Amino acid sequence: MRPDTGGHLAMLLFSLLVAGSFALGTLAANEITPVALNTVRFWIACAVMGVAVMATTGIPKGATQAIWRYPVLALFFSSYFVLMFEGLKTAPAVSAAAVFTLTPIMAAGFGWILLRQRMTGRIALALLIGGTGALWVIFRADVAAILKFDIGRGEFIYFWGCMVHAIYTPLVAKLNRGEPAVVFTFGTLLAGSIMLTAFGWRDLVTTDWLNLPGIVWLTILYTAIFASAATFTLLQFAALRLPSAKVMAYTYLTPSWVIVWQLALGGPVPPALVLLGVGLTIVALYLLLRDDG
Repeated sequence: MRPDTGGHLAMLLFSLLVAGSFALGTLAANEITPVALNTVRFWIACAVMGVAVMATTGIPKGATQAIWRYPVLALFFSSYFVLMFEGLKTAPAVSAAAVFTLTPIMAAGFGWILLRQRMTGRIALALLIGGTGALWVIFRADVAAILKFDIGRGEFIYFWGCMVHAIYTPLVAKLNRGEPAVVFTFGTLLAGSIMLTAFGWRDLVTTDWLNLPGIVWLTILYTAIFASAATFTLLQFAALRLPSAKVMAYTYLTPSWVIVWQLALGGPVPPALVLLGVGLTIVALYLLLRDDG
């Protein structure tokens, strides 16, 4: 298998797993503070990845050099998740997923700044089409809202989280020194767990853990195992094999996967006009994949 093929397959699975966190997150976001939820899910994910590291590669000697890299990466990714769940308190899942599809445009910019990764004309066109589709969904196909730039509070908060995520992607490639993806992921998760615990200690001790609804625990476990440990590894695996813009291009599938998740959970089908924007994001992904030849 070619290295870039492995990167594409990793991001295809990434987009499916991430979509689940949106669908479940909207159901749990108002039942627990974002910091408390993410602190617990980070520690669970850290434990899962620790076992994976010990069962596979172990921790190479070089992985503990320049240990400052892990807190730097953790600062960006933990901030992303906290802002995501804060946004999901008011933003619909499909709308939030559409905000996530703006990440490739930002990742392309930061990829050039940090790694001097350049875009072809086709990639630029794909990002433009995908961004247009995302905005159509974010504003719920309401032209008047677009003209007023009347964006919801949840979408606005989550946008800044996506900005942080876009910086994180090229940083992985810049700071990695040959460590296996599972080891690099474990270091990032451990640093993030410690940082979130220190930052959110008050939320942790005031949360009534014994009386939380079942959906909260389901969301914590899902996001810890599938949307943290697994996606951290998949993202870092792909970021070492594909340009930043193409890694994040797979986020264009997220709104479509969210709709599938919502239907599976008994949710409604979005209006047809909103689905038009989702269709544009799929066109953007096709153009990006076609560019690989």
